[in-house]
Amino acid sequence: MTFHSPAKINLWLRVLGKRLDGFHEVETRLCRLALGDLVEVEHRGAGTDVSLTCSEPTVPLDESNLAMKALRAFESRTGRQSSWRIHLEKKIPAGAGLGGGSGNAATVLKACNELTGNPLSLEQLIELGAQIGSDVPCFLLDTPAADGSGRGEQVTPAEFPWHLPLVLIKPPFPIPTPWAYKRWSDSKEIPGVLYAPQLCPWGAMVNDLERPVFEKFLLLPSLKTWLLEHGEVRAALMSGSGSTMFAVTETLEQAGEMADKAREWCGETAWVQTTTTAG
Repeated sequence: MTFHSPAKINLWLRVLGKRLDGFHEVETRLCRLALGDLVEVEHRGAGTDVSLTCSEPTVPLDESNLAMKALRAFESRTGRQSSWRIHLEKKIPAGAGLGGGSGNAATVLKACNELTGNPLSLEQLIELGAQIGSDVPCFLLDTPAADGSGRGEQVTPAEFPWHLPLVLIKPPFPIPTPWAYKRWSDSKEIPGVLYAPQLCPWGAMVNDLERPVFEKFLLLPSLKTWLLEHGEVRAALMSGSGSTMFAVTETLEQAGEMADKAREWCGETAWVQTTTTAG
């Protein structure tokens, strides 16, 4: 079976403090995008061999891949081992704050469950997903948006009727999520850069991880400021821990125009894509 594995953006991300377990307490809203990967999953029946392939050669194909971790977690929870083939057709870049790996993990969990007769409930799948990564549970909910708390793994469906036109811009470098959180408490704001919440009909858009990330990667605050200088941009924000910046425009045509401008402004090495939220 072939499954759509959507990307996400964080419409807001508040970091509330460090927890005793070493993670950080957050409040966030994750919103699915029309943009996504394709994940092919084949249940081959008896056996223990697993084949994992990917269209992107830089993606690891060993046990560190979140899709493989999801399969192993499913096997462990159900006590069933089988032969599987998984192929990831990647459209979402890695290290972008768009949830590509987490979405793939959630998709594999759902696929394995469906292809083996649904031995696990949604609640059990969400519990498994939380063990793999904080963003995985939100992709298991069949809703356009979800609110996350705890370290992000405690999710509830959220009403989201908007189809927001977006332009996504990822510079040619990834940002590891643990690195951003580690530097959050000691980071400072750069004068002249907008960190305050941007008030929109769907909520106040803000990302507390912009502070540590912007200090180190100076292209990103410049990019955010540049985006906000355009009248067609309703709001601009970094997604998750970055490095993707996204801008909300009035129309998809304007998103396309901003994408052309962004390619010229950022240079050929940047990944630029237009899409919409899946509301």
